[in-house]
Parts: sequence; C-alpha cells; structure tokens
Amino acid sequence: MELFPRDAAAARTRAGADPGAPLAERMRPRDLDAFEGQQHLLGDGRPLAPIVQATGQLASLIFWGPPGSGKTTLARLLAERAQLRFVSFSAVTAGVRELRQEIQAAEEERRRGVRTALFIDEIHRFNKAQQDALLPHVERGVVALIGATTENPSFEVIPALRSRCRIFTLRPLSAGDLDHIVQRALHDQERGLGARKLEIDSDALELLTRLSQGDARRALTLLERAAEGAQHRIDRAAIESAVEARLPDYDKGGEAHYDVISAFIKSLRGSDPDAAVYWLARMLEGGEDPRFITRRMLIFASEDIGNADPQALPLASAAAEAFDRIGLPEGRLILAQAATYLASTRKSNASLKAINAATQSVEEHGALPVPLHLRNAPTELMRREGYGKGYDYPHDHPAHFVEAQYLPDTLRNARFYLPSEEGAEAELARLLRERWGTLKLDETER
Repeated sequence: MELFPRDAAAARTRAGADPGAPLAERMRPRDLDAFEGQQHLLGDGRPLAPIVQATGQLASLIFWGPPGSGKTTLARLLAERAQLRFVSFSAVTAGVRELRQEIQAAEEERRRGVRTALFIDEIHRFNKAQQDALLPHVERGVVALIGATTENPSFEVIPALRSRCRIFTLRPLSAGDLDHIVQRALHDQERGLGARKLEIDSDALELLTRLSQGDARRALTLLERAAEGAQHRIDRAAIESAVEARLPDYDKGGEAHYDVISAFIKSLRGSDPDAAVYWLARMLEGGEDPRFITRRMLIFASEDIGNADPQALPLASAAAEAFDRIGLPEGRLILAQAATYLASTRKSNASLKAINAATQSVEEHGALPVPLHLRNAPTELMRREGYGKGYDYPHDHPAHFVEAQYLPDTLRNARFYLPSEEGAEAELARLLRERWGTLKLDETER
C-alpha cells in the first residue's frame, strides 16, 4: 500500500527522488500538462475536463484501459489537482481488513476537513464481497473511489458499484504519444537519460513504438534496456536485443482473450481462412487452452454453417477428439485444418434462427397443448381418451411422407426453419418445398 501526502510539492519530490527506480516509474508525469494521450477524455469540452477544472471536487471513477495507458498516473494527477489525500493499493495484495483500516483513516481525515481519494489498482481482482464492502463508504462520500482495471467493468465490477462511479475508457497510446514520451525520457536531465546525451535512430524509434503496442511502461522499459549498452546512439539492433518476446501480451483470462477469440470467430464467419489461421496462431502462441478453441469451433459449425455443409460439425468434432489424443505441438495442424475448412465452406445460420424463433414462440405462447394424435398412448384408458388417435405413420406412404399437423393448433401454420440456398441446405429447401409446398412463413413475416 502506498500513501502519498496531500502536499503536491512533496509528492513530486518523492516521485523523482529514487534514481534506482525503473525509468518508467521515474518518468511519471508530474502534472496534467505533461500527461500524454487520452485527449478524448482530457481535451477542452471532453468528459474529464470539468473534473480537471474543479478544485476539491472529485467523483468516484473507474478507469478501464490496457496496461500502460496511464490509469494510475491519471488517478494521481486528478487527486492532486483536486487537492485530495491520495491513497493507493493493489487489489492483488490487499483485502477487506486493509480496506477497512484505510476507510477508518479516511473517516478520521474527513473529520479534519481532508477528503481522501482511494485508488484501487486492478479492482477487478476484488471479489463480490470485497466490492460490496466498498459500497457504503462510496455512497456516503467517505472516499472518492478511483478504480483501475484492464478488464471490462461490465463483467468484473458489481452493478451496484458501477452505478455509483463514472466509467471512462482509456485507449492505447498512439505512436505520436509514445514518441513524445521516449524523447522526454531521453532528454530529461533530472529523472531520465539526459545526462548520457543519447540519441535514437528514427528506425529504432519506429520499432520501439511498434513493439510497445500503445503501452508507455513497455516503451520506457525497452528504452532503458536498449540504452544500457549504448554509447551515443540507440540503433535498431539495440532495440531488437532489448526485446524478450516479440508477440504482444495475451492474457488468457483478460480482455485480449475475448478480443482475439472474437476476431477468430468473425474471420471464420467471414470466410477468410488466412485471418482465421492467423488468430488461431495468436491464441496458441499466447498459451490459450486449445480445448477452448475446439469448443468454439464446434459451436461455430452449427451456428454459422449448419446444414449448408453437414460435414462441418463432424469435422469439428473429429478435430476436437484428435487433438485430445495428440496434443501440442503436432495438434496445431489438426486445429489449423479444422479452422481453414470451417472458414472456407458454405455458411448458413438458418438453424440458429430456427431455434431462436421457436424459443420466442414458446415464450410468447407458453406451454401449448400437444395435439391428441401426437400424444403417447401407453394405456387403454389413454387410447379411449383419443391419445394417439389419427396418427398416420409416414413410413406407410410413398416417399415416407404424409402431410399432417405436428405443431399445436395455435402455431399450425408457423415455420421456424427456413433453409438457405447455400450448399447442401439448398437440397433440404427443395425437399421441403416438394413435401409442403411454398414455405408458409418467410423471414419478413417471422
């Protein structure tokens, strides 16, 4: 847990006092004028502008954004601008006991006329009980809560707490933002690398910003590593040697997990096998559970292909089974074969539409009675009551079909399954028209 004094000058002195701290920590902006990025929030007329301009006023906030986008720094600077006492701790290491202690301290400070900004990093790591413990103190204004999270608050922060906070989305920093941050660190004499009088080649700077993926902390960490062996200039080779891993982070339990699987499914649906196999590789290299991928492909085979290609589902099922037998690394070939096939084949979501329409009908009409001729009649009493009477066995007729009513009376003319004209489903459409005539309900009437 960190406690920063209310006095802004003391806070700035402390922030720049430790020359042994990492460059990213030393170079934290000391005021909002030096803060890079997030102009969609901070510019004139933008959502945070009134907060920035209001001394002594700070509502409870949640900052949602990727690593290195400035969540912690912005929280500190806003609390300083509002002249609030700033307390920071991480939800990873602190629990309810520590939270209660800090709330008690905030109550005491409040009685002395000092308001506290309580910054909770990675607030999504707090469970429901821990988040519930915050509610009454946020409601009473004991603290101005500032939460920071890399996860979508809609899923990770309880509704009651969300409703009491303004939520702001921070974006990855642009290449221009990162350029400014790197150049400032290179030339800052007090906290940065200015004493070494280093310059950076343009191609090295371009590579550094590209590898940083919008993350200021990563950019400054790479710069610091590259500068370790440099004499006068930082060239491209120095940046390359500073990189431990080329692929961007892939948090299996975080936002990247949902974004990449979404891109994978949409590439399959869009019939782009190149994009599909790329996102597959991203997931595998990032350590995604391959069984999660096979489950998603099984769902996709029915949801987006269906009867347009009846082989898609058994192929996806076979791929899942074969992968379980073989595992990685060879199993990636099986996943690639399945993904490229699913992306390349015909598509239809008619089965998805059918079950959705049928479910809607059930919700609208409730449990409609089963027609008597379709009911089971295991006893003589039930047969005397008419159960099963009039049922005509289709296999006793030519083409194994007889026109009859199989839906409840209320829905006798409804059609939920409307086969497309794609692939094998076109043949199903032809057979249904042969048997039933023109489909009684088209998509515009559903």
